Amino acid sequence: MNADLYPAARDLLAKLVSFDTTSRGSNLALVEWVEGYLDGLGVPHRRVPNEDGDKSNLLATIGPAVAGGAVLSGHTDVVPVDGQPWTSNPFELTQKGERLYGRGTCDMKGFLALALAAAPELAKTARRPVHLAFSYDEEIGCLGAPSMIEVIRRELPAPAVVVVGEPTNMEAVNGHKGIATFHVTVTGRECHSSQPHLGVSAVMEAVKLMGSLNALSARLWDEADPNSPFTPKGPTLTIGEVHGGTAHNIIARECRFVFDLRTPGPRTPEEIVAPFLAECAAMDAALKARAPEAGVVVELKTNVPPFMPEAEGAAEVFARRMAGDNGPPRVVAFAAEAGQFQQAGFSTVICGPGSIDQAHQPDEFVEIAQLQRGAQFMRRLIEWAAEG
Repeated sequence: MNADLYPAARDLLAKLVSFDTTSRGSNLALVEWVEGYLDGLGVPHRRVPNEDGDKSNLLATIGPAVAGGAVLSGHTDVVPVDGQPWTSNPFELTQKGERLYGRGTCDMKGFLALALAAAPELAKTARRPVHLAFSYDEEIGCLGAPSMIEVIRRELPAPAVVVVGEPTNMEAVNGHKGIATFHVTVTGRECHSSQPHLGVSAVMEAVKLMGSLNALSARLWDEADPNSPFTPKGPTLTIGEVHGGTAHNIIARECRFVFDLRTPGPRTPEEIVAPFLAECAAMDAALKARAPEAGVVVELKTNVPPFMPEAEGAAEVFARRMAGDNGPPRVVAFAAEAGQFQQAGFSTVICGPGSIDQAHQPDEFVEIAQLQRGAQFMRRLIEWAAEG
C-alpha cells in the first residue's frame, strides 16, 4: 500500500476539530472517539487520567512491544476562542483556498490527524512500534504529559526517539525555552475609599510588585546573550492576567496577577525571580504589620523545563530523514513537552505541520501543503517501521 495519506488526514482533522477541547473543559469525548477508531484497527491503548478523572492522556502502541520504536506526541487541548473575531465556526473545519481553518488545525490537531491517518497501515505492517502519546492540558502548562511520560519510561520497551508534533512547518527543531508561571495574590483590607488610612489597598500594593517585574523584564531583555539562537534571545517575562478590586470607591481587598517567565537556560526561573520573591516576602511582612489578614502569596503553578539541543541527537536525525530536512539547526521560543521527554531520558525532537504564527489566533489555519508534507513524513515513518 502506498496511498496518499492526506485525504484521510483531512477527514480525521475535521473530526478532531469538531470536539471543543478547550483546556478549561474535558477532552474525554475526543479521547473516547479516538479509542473507538483504534479499536477498529485492533490497536491496544490505555488512558492515563488526571486525578479528577475528567481529562485523560491516551497512550497507544501500534506494532510489536519491543524496544527501538518511535513516540508521536501531541496535545489534545486547545486555547479558548472567547472574544476572538472568527469569520467561520472555530469548531468546524472550513477550507478557504489552500488553507484549512479551525481551532487546533495547526496547534496541534493537524499532527494528531496525520498520526491517526498512518495508523491503519502501521497496524498491518509495523515491525518496529509506533507509540501514540496524546496528552491533555498542554496549553496551561504541559500538565498532562508528565504522568504519561512516566508510564512510557517505566512500562514500555524503551523507544529510540520521540517526535513532538508542534507546528514547525515540518522542519526539525532541537530546542525550546522552558516556561514557569507564577500566580501572585496580594490581600489587603477593605474600607471606604475616603478613608484609605483605615485600610490596605491590595491593588496599589500589587502595582508596586508589577512595576518591579516590568523592570526585571527590561533587564532580562538588555542582558540577553547576543549569540543566543532564540528569538527573543534571552529570558522573557510578561504579566498576562490582572484581577483586582470591586468598585472605584472601595479600597481593594484583593488583587491577583499571573506572570510567565520563559528561559532558555542555564539560569533557572527560581534564580531569576529570587530578588522579586524577596521583595514579596518583605511586603508580606509589612502588610501584616498594618493588617494581620493582609499579605502576599506567590505560587509557582507550572515549571516546564527547557529542551536543549542534543549532540548528534537520534531524534533530530530521525525527523530530518522523515521530513527530508537538510536545513540548519533550529530552536523555538515556545514551550512544549519536549523538555519533559528529554528530562526523562528520551532523545527528542519537535517537528509538525503548520506555523506557530497561526497558533492561538482567530481564524487559526494550517496550509494544505503543510498537511501534505506531514503525510509524506508519515509515509516514510510507515516504511521505517516496516523495516524492523
